Amino acid sequence: MSDKILIVDDDHNICEILEFNLVSEGYHVECVYSAEEALKKLSSRHALILLDVMMGGMSGYKMAEKLRNNKNQIPIIFLTAKDTENDMLTGFSVGGDDYISKPFSIKEVIARIKAIIKRTKPAEKKEKTVEPTKKIVFKNIVINLESKELLIHENRVVLTKTEFELLTFLAKNPDKMLSRENIIDVVWSETPFVAKRTVDVHVARLKKKMGEYASVIASHSGYGYKFIINEIKL
Repeated sequence: MSDKILIVDDDHNICEILEFNLVSEGYHVECVYSAEEALKKLSSRHALILLDVMMGGMSGYKMAEKLRNNKNQIPIIFLTAKDTENDMLTGFSVGGDDYISKPFSIKEVIARIKAIIKRTKPAEKKEKTVEPTKKIVFKNIVINLESKELLIHENRVVLTKTEFELLTFLAKNPDKMLSRENIIDVVWSETPFVAKRTVDVHVARLKKKMGEYASVIASHSGYGYKFIINEIKL
């Protein structure tokens, strides 16, 4: 069954171009022309949203923020003419998974869609083998590698797939300085054209969700990030 993509853009011409090319790639595509319409149309069958930022009525940023506040983690790629660094950071801060400026290359859009869907699609279920639950445990922080959950003081912290993979990579290399390039190679290995600033934004979001334990992830300007065990309180 082909993956289903929801295109949200008030420019009908852009919708037609994207729909034609994505259908040619084997995707099932739906187009809507406002965020309000998208929220009504969106279902669990959709694998990804291509979302314009500037639309009449609700903006793309507001729609993404609304979805994330409702714990909906469907991947979102922003398509927008707003291409400053602050615009990009806003897109990531409200829960976007990627950000592509207009005018865009159709090949680049397709490459990013394929990478994000592949990275976020649940793994196929395999026959279970009897083995102990795999966890990374640092005092009150428990990273369950099987259930893909972060527990702090036994309370579940909701992370996106990218945030969980980022935390896991850092935690598997405690007290080791990891460069942004190294992090991109591991966490975004299948996603093309990832900027170093993307790492910073995702780390900031992860630290915010970790609350009192945010300091376990330390940044060093010009070098990268480190998971510091001594910062974990009893």
